[in-house]
Amino acid sequence: MNTELLEALNILEKEKDISKETLMDAIENSLLNACKSHFGKADNIKLIMDRESCDYRLFAEKTVVEEVEDKLEEISLEDAREIDSSYELGDIVQIPIESKSFGRIATQNAKNLILQKIREEERKVVYDQYFEKEKDIVTGIVQRYVGKNVSINLGKADAMLTENEQVKGEVFTPTERIKLYVVEVKNTTKGPKILVSRTHPELVKRLFESEVTEVKDGIVEIKSIAREAGSRTKIAVWSNDPDVDPVGACVGMNGARVNAIVNELRGEKIDIINWSDNPAILIENALSPAKVISVMADPDDKTASVIVPDYQLSLAIGKEGQNARLAARLTGYKIDIKSETQAIESGELPENYMDMTEGVFEEEYEEPYDESADEETIEFEEFEEVEE
Repeated sequence: MNTELLEALNILEKEKDISKETLMDAIENSLLNACKSHFGKADNIKLIMDRESCDYRLFAEKTVVEEVEDKLEEISLEDAREIDSSYELGDIVQIPIESKSFGRIATQNAKNLILQKIREEERKVVYDQYFEKEKDIVTGIVQRYVGKNVSINLGKADAMLTENEQVKGEVFTPTERIKLYVVEVKNTTKGPKILVSRTHPELVKRLFESEVTEVKDGIVEIKSIAREAGSRTKIAVWSNDPDVDPVGACVGMNGARVNAIVNELRGEKIDIINWSDNPAILIENALSPAKVISVMADPDDKTASVIVPDYQLSLAIGKEGQNARLAARLTGYKIDIKSETQAIESGELPENYMDMTEGVFEEEYEEPYDESADEETIEFEEFEEVEE
């Protein structure tokens, strides 16, 4: 038994996760390649290896002839009978080959072949490992900044967090642990190239899956996500169990679940709303926290006209239009938001509407009313979805 070789193969299999069979194949190929380098060809060279003990036999098959023309493939009858007197013309004689007799170049070539195969298998193992995590989240350790990109160590491989996939304003320090969304894993000659993101909407979805048991188990579904990374995210949720409140499940006791995700996203605000198959109800929920008077939705054109109280217009639109923008992306509708006054002027509400609803909306809201916001009707079109 070749104990040294067997032990070396066992160590490689354990440490690098490369199968022993693959390593055996590499050794066989390297020995045959060494024979080719040493003799010039290896068509008649045979190798028999015991996969259990790692013992091997290397020999050349030579044909018995009267007159030898090719010493590599033929042997004279006289020489053959010195090995075994029973040999006749045309018989095949197996001549043992000692690998120790190989020259330095042939030996070096065999060694390089084995090392190359090990490196290839290492890359393949790492690629397979991270390819399985594509479209999922991983935890990485920040190593350093490379220009404006960030090098992240994921364990057996490194990933590059490019500037485009970073949240504006986020700053990382070396050795810091962060969660990332694996956008794509490419197989290259230098190993897997892993593209990760901190801005992808699916990052939020995966964080909810890891934090909220009901989402992970499929009881609560995240139907839609709209995100402006670093600022605000809106998600629409639905429960497949009538006894489970989808919003409550995602928020958690005293907000524990959603706060854990907010902390991971470094303070990014998250609005969780109930999903509805009725587009009008969905749009009303999506514009939360603003109160809505009416929603007229056209499922065919994917457009909606929304009327809100005068003092709610700025809240419905949001800072720099963010609330309406996210609502449009979340629902897939082009949303036209009007105040009561605008709706009355356009004839969508009766002229005496104010008198009819006096005292209905008297709640005070923290966000100040922006008078400039209702000077004209503001439309927000659905953003293009991020490609997955």
